[in-house]
Amino acid sequence: MLYSVMKVAIGAPLKAAFRPWVEGLENIPEEGPAILASNHLSFSDSFFLPAVLDRKVTFIAKAEYFTSPGLKGKLTAAFFKGVGQLPVDRSGARGAGEAAIKSGIKVLEAGELFGIYPEGTRSPDGRLYRGKPGGLARIALATGAPVIPVAMIDTEKIQPPGQVMPKLMRPGIRIGKPLDFSRYHGMDSDRFILRAVTDEVMYEIMKLSGQEYEDIYATAAKRQIAEAKKHQQEQSEA
Repeated sequence: MLYSVMKVAIGAPLKAAFRPWVEGLENIPEEGPAILASNHLSFSDSFFLPAVLDRKVTFIAKAEYFTSPGLKGKLTAAFFKGVGQLPVDRSGARGAGEAAIKSGIKVLEAGELFGIYPEGTRSPDGRLYRGKPGGLARIALATGAPVIPVAMIDTEKIQPPGQVMPKLMRPGIRIGKPLDFSRYHGMDSDRFILRAVTDEVMYEIMKLSGQEYEDIYATAAKRQIAEAKKHQQEQSEA
């Protein structure tokens, strides 16, 4: 009920203001479980994609969004619950991963859509980075749900880091054909299979998005960028 209300209150104005274009909506099943595996360019990705779909799609979000104190905290928690986000405690890397997997399986077992960003974090520079095999692949093999690759286009240009007001422009969403990994059923403990599944999904996302692909994790890229900026700053101050 709350999701339907928030979809009207937020989704409708979002679509009216930004007019996102969409390709491949026919690839979203009318019913039954499916995993939407998307590139991740902006905080707004988790809002634009649900806004253009008729069905509810559930993503995971930091537990802090649901546990902050005070009125603001309660409003924030209500907002994220309303837009279909599930809290996951990310205080421990391994524990966070297991919690995300369990949450995804639970959503899919209920016959719903589960959204996931295989890169694990937002791209720091608009490029597509290596997918993490632990989450997406394990959820897909554990449930047998089809994986639908999704490409968000230009969402990072709407509100770049440091910009307070979003830029009114048309982002895009390309939805690919479902990928079936049932041939790997029962092999979710094989790290080579998990890697193969993840790489296949990332390749499809790359074709849809047109992004340049970097075969390193986005978290490592962020560290490299931060270190380069720090070095540059030290050089300029020397």
